[in-house]
Amino acid sequence: MSTPNGRRDLTAGPIGKTLLLFALPTLGSSVLQSLNGSINAIWIGQFLGERALAATTNANIIMFLLVAATFGFGMAATILIGQNMGRRDVEAVRRVLGSALGLFVVISTATVVVGWLAAPAILRALATPAEVYPLALAYLRVIFVAMPPGFIGVLLTMALRGVGDSITPLKFMALGSVLDVVLNPVFILGLGPAPALGIEGSAVATLIANSGSLLAMVIYLYAKDLVIRLRGAEWRYLVPTPTLLKTIVVKGFPMGLQMLVVSTSALAMMGLVNRHGTATTAAYGAANQLWTYIQMPAMAVGAAVSAMAAQNIGAGQWDRVDRITNAGLRMNLLLTGVLVLAVTLLDRHVLWLFLGSEREAIGIATRINLIAGWSFILFGVSMVLAATVRANGAVVGPLVILAISMFPVRFGLANLLEPSLGADAIWWSFPAGSLASMVMTIGYYRYGDWRKGRMAVADKQECEEQALAEGQPTNKAMPVG
Repeated sequence: MSTPNGRRDLTAGPIGKTLLLFALPTLGSSVLQSLNGSINAIWIGQFLGERALAATTNANIIMFLLVAATFGFGMAATILIGQNMGRRDVEAVRRVLGSALGLFVVISTATVVVGWLAAPAILRALATPAEVYPLALAYLRVIFVAMPPGFIGVLLTMALRGVGDSITPLKFMALGSVLDVVLNPVFILGLGPAPALGIEGSAVATLIANSGSLLAMVIYLYAKDLVIRLRGAEWRYLVPTPTLLKTIVVKGFPMGLQMLVVSTSALAMMGLVNRHGTATTAAYGAANQLWTYIQMPAMAVGAAVSAMAAQNIGAGQWDRVDRITNAGLRMNLLLTGVLVLAVTLLDRHVLWLFLGSEREAIGIATRINLIAGWSFILFGVSMVLAATVRANGAVVGPLVILAISMFPVRFGLANLLEPSLGADAIWWSFPAGSLASMVMTIGYYRYGDWRKGRMAVADKQECEEQALAEGQPTNKAMPVG
């Protein structure tokens, strides 16, 4: 059911249709984000060569690690926003948003500073090839500056989806993607009055795109008076109350750890890949570009399932939660299966876009995709089930499952078989890890105690006491926006 300004009521109406209509704009945002990354990789690969592409592959792993440091808190806030929206408590929605925003500013700034200082050591720990290291470091030095506006933009995007609006994030993802794609060759090559910055120019384009998109989104939020905006006395919500801060941190920390598990596993795998030379590193980076498209349906459907489940849990409509999950599983299997088939048939025809005429790297990338690409069907099942579980604040179970599948299974298997299978051991470890994760997640969804938990709602009494101390009333009616 649609409401003004593109927001959907996720607690009513036919489940399949509502899920699809909510997921499609999220999928569109993922497509744009992936196209953005792929086209930028094409610019770098074609203009600057294999070494530069390998450099961005190493740098992007580190960026993912830093994003993971703040992602969990954003996810916790989004779930709280969804549950409060299901209760139709708009004031609580804004309290959660303000608390998350204040926390995000502090943490993202600290993360960038630490990342900037630690980047050389991390690149060395990754066994980054010597010819790639200076390019990777130059790229990182600029991209770190682009991360704070990117972090805040992601938080606002997640909050909008939490209240049932997946259209607005699509608009500003499109704006940021267009800016990034257009400006990349301008600053790489020095077109017009712009300086020729090489690989650093790609990072400068990302900085401009992130900042421009965030500014435009904030202007739009206030122009349309959307739910997630703060005015007047609501700005005090930027200073979190103890109860709300504790909820976001306690629930967000394990979710952030999940991202850290993924990113540290990726770092460890990157170290294994780098040992096989620059051609293999570049091939792995190109294969990852294809995998971003394969993963998009699972991520989009998972985000839609999480938002719908959170709102329905908040509204006390548990009978709809299992039906939402089942619809998400069917939708994901269909969409991901079709993409796996298409990418498997066409991979060699598109890999040259990233690798140019490097025949050796193209051959390696084709084999990587053939062995590992289909495992994302299994990954999608885990993604949807975990999305429902986390929507009720059960975050430890998915963390344990992920850690087991990524390290003892995936990384352990790659290390164990590498002496006999060579680089193929790395690629075969992907389906092994995905299978283990799917089996464990199905077991936890069916037999775990995740339905018994509850996430604490924003503490209205505590906020009112704080407001009285500040001489600011809060008991006025809040417009829905």
